[in-house]
Amino acid sequence: MGQSLQRVLEVAYLQEYIPQYQFVCTEPQTTDPRRHHGCTPKHLSLTPCFPDLAELPPELALSILSHLDATDLCLASCVWNGLADDDILWHGLCRSTWGYVSIYARRDHRLTWKQIYLMLDEGSLTFNADANMGMAYFFKNGLLDSNKMAIGQFFHRTCRLSNTQMRIYLENRPDILDYLVNLESYEKEFLPNALRKFFRRIEAPNDRGNYLATLLQKFSDRFCQCNPQFGFRPDDVFILCHSLILLSVDLFCPHVKNKMSKREFIRNVRGAIPNSNDDLAGHLYDNIYLIGHVAVVS
Repeated sequence: MGQSLQRVLEVAYLQEYIPQYQFVCTEPQTTDPRRHHGCTPKHLSLTPCFPDLAELPPELALSILSHLDATDLCLASCVWNGLADDDILWHGLCRSTWGYVSIYARRDHRLTWKQIYLMLDEGSLTFNADANMGMAYFFKNGLLDSNKMAIGQFFHRTCRLSNTQMRIYLENRPDILDYLVNLESYEKEFLPNALRKFFRRIEAPNDRGNYLATLLQKFSDRFCQCNPQFGFRPDDVFILCHSLILLSVDLFCPHVKNKMSKREFIRNVRGAIPNSNDDLAGHLYDNIYLIGHVAVVS
């Protein structure tokens, strides 16, 4: 009796002070007329109900909606149109998805941030299908300036663009490639790790033609600029990068049966670079062996 009374008091308290909860009867349904119809306190359970955001303070409602992505925010706008279309939310989504776009700096555009997001999304999808068509869309709609600095910053600060399409575009725009490489920093990074970082940003081509040599030369120059304390020459870094790519292919290609040993790699580096450091070559080999390929092509 005492426990039942305590439960009734608990239910009454929750109904009065926690209105966002519904009380659901968990007692099995029965058709026996001798059974008492209705729920007893012990058969009541609490089911949380999502509150109406329109009834909350605006700053709290916006804080809740800020955790949604663009798709869920569009769905939320079907219920809370005024809140889910707020410029604060879409501004944050734009900035977090595309870190730099020229239109951000303009004050004369009359577009809402939701419209800007949808246009950037459309442009990115177009770019991922065809780089030149995508860039034409960005330029035509005033989203991006056509100079190398704007394009380089745009490529550098977004992850929504296809690396393959970006590589195709950069092959014909060496000025943008130069600017993009100079935005990267490899200070105090071990050479194989820096090379992986480079190829994550700028995809390696499928062949070993002139474009790969161009990429490695630009990377070598930038790596030496970032690490003058190492005393490397760009030509030596260039040779080491080629050696690391060949070693990666040798170790991780299933078609290569006789893998290169550490001793063989050190001997090859010694033959390619006079006065090379055997300990450094050994550490380079260990890095590739333990971590993996330096230029995985998607």
